[in-house]
Amino acid sequence: MEIIFHTRKAAIAADFKKIATEKINSLQRLHVKVDRIEVEVIHEGNPSQGKRSHTVIITSHGAGPLLRAEAAAFNDLAAFDEAIRKVELQIRKRHERSADHNHQSLKAIPADPDLL
Repeated sequence: MEIIFHTRKAAIAADFKKIATEKINSLQRLHVKVDRIEVEVIHEGNPSQGKRSHTVIITSHGAGPLLRAEAAAFNDLAAFDEAIRKVELQIRKRHERSADHNHQSLKAIPADPDLL
C-alpha cells in the first residue's frame, strides 16, 4: 500500500510521518483492498482558529470502497488520530454489512435418527 502525504501551508515532522504510517499499516488487518492512501495536512493561519487550526484529510483509492475522513484539532497528531478513527469506523461498518447473518435455527436443521 502506498501512502502519500500532501501539505498546505504546513511542514510535516518526521515523527508524524512515522506514526501515521504505522497506524495506516495497522488497518491492513481489516482486509480492505486499498492501493493508495493520501494524507493531506492543512494548517490554518488565522489565530482565532486555535483549537481547530490543524486539519487532516485521509482519502483511500483502490479496488475496495472509497474511504474519506476529515478531522481538525489543535495539532497534526490529534487531528490524524481522529481522522484515522473515522476511517476505521467506516471499514468496520462496511465489513459488517458484507458479513452473512443468516443463521439457521435448531428447528430447521434435520435431526439424525442414529444419534437419538
